Amino acid sequence: MENTGRTSFGTKLGAVLATAGSAVGLGNVWRFPYMTGEDGGAAFILVYILCVLMLGIPGMVSEFIIGRHAGSNAARAYRRLATGKGWMAIGVMGVFTSMIILGFYSVVAGWCLQYLYASIAGQLSGDTGFIANYFTEFTHNPVLPSFWAVAFIGITHFVIVRGIRSGIEKVSNMLMPTLFVLLVVLVIASCMLPGAGKGVDFLLHPDFSKMSRTVFLDALGQAFFSLSLGTACLCTYASYFSRSTNLAKTACQIALIDMFVAILAGLMIFPAAFSVGISPDSGPALIFITLPNVFREAFASMPAVGYVISVLFYILLALAALTSTISMHEIGTAFFHEELHCSRGTGAAIETVACCVIGVLCALSCGAYDGLTVAGRSLLDFCDFFTAQILMPAGAFTTSLLIGWFVPQRIVRNEFTNRGTAWTGVYKVYLFVVRFVCPVCIMAVFLHQAGII
Repeated sequence: MENTGRTSFGTKLGAVLATAGSAVGLGNVWRFPYMTGEDGGAAFILVYILCVLMLGIPGMVSEFIIGRHAGSNAARAYRRLATGKGWMAIGVMGVFTSMIILGFYSVVAGWCLQYLYASIAGQLSGDTGFIANYFTEFTHNPVLPSFWAVAFIGITHFVIVRGIRSGIEKVSNMLMPTLFVLLVVLVIASCMLPGAGKGVDFLLHPDFSKMSRTVFLDALGQAFFSLSLGTACLCTYASYFSRSTNLAKTACQIALIDMFVAILAGLMIFPAAFSVGISPDSGPALIFITLPNVFREAFASMPAVGYVISVLFYILLALAALTSTISMHEIGTAFFHEELHCSRGTGAAIETVACCVIGVLCALSCGAYDGLTVAGRSLLDFCDFFTAQILMPAGAFTTSLLIGWFVPQRIVRNEFTNRGTAWTGVYKVYLFVVRFVCPVCIMAVFLHQAGII
């Protein structure tokens, strides 16, 4: 099916950077470092890289095939690629998943904006108890977290309404290089600290005694989370690819960028943490409670440098979050725009309002109103759990089954090989992985996250 009459990315580089931006986000700069710290460092990284190369890339290609062949929003794309309207439910689930993720993700992104403001204002200069109390007081505030969450969605909305080329592609072409430059600057600053070598060793010298089933399953789950598999994001972006785009090559490029950013994030955080004796397994609180203390102690003799590093770090976090929220917003925008036959601006407004409601409720559930709970969890924690441990694995699992067993193989082969002109030699390997390896591994992650194995 030709993707004619529909806006596409203007350049191949723009397509790669925009789609890489959907993968590169807080999952790399926040989630990857603390999971690496909890799972033993280099051993976890090696398994993570293996999972991305062997399973993440085939999963990305599968969603690319669906999106580009159909040339439509995710719900319609799944319906077009296989007989039976039931398959459309996968796309609808992806739209629903992305909406929930954008809602609660905007809360964490809003925290980044608050900490950026606090860093600029010099408010993060106290001891450990002060920083921990600052975070608690902020998250329990009934107004500020909601304000920043809505503000972040508003910034995202501004980019989305400008369209694919003038909005998503243009902004991604600016954000991604800026993000890389900031990362490199912060990595250099971190690695030059006294005692930073211990942090580098932690990341680059594997201790295979740390290897376990939990490490493998955590790494596999992080690979799927980081690459946005099962959210309809990759499917939606692929609908804007040109017919000449090499899907397998693009997936490899995005995976390499994603891994590169994640490892750089580790080199930014752990050398600084080890230089001041901070434990690498500080968990999810790493960037909001632990790191402000790291910056304060590591650069105690150079307070001006510490101030600049702190500001640059939270700028980096905000930019990383924005590249992801843009992609999450576009999924729902495309869906409402095409399925309701309304303007793109109206579709974006519907998505924005819905996500703002979710974001405000999630922000309030973090302390201002403790009654906003589901199954014993705050609404934010429940949304995180529900999407990452149920909806995303389910989406990735059913997508692999669809491509492997139900879509006519003529379509899959033509899309994968660009009609027999590229990567023909590895097509059978890809098909085997999608049919047998991906479903088994995704099911293993699902059962592990559910506490069954």
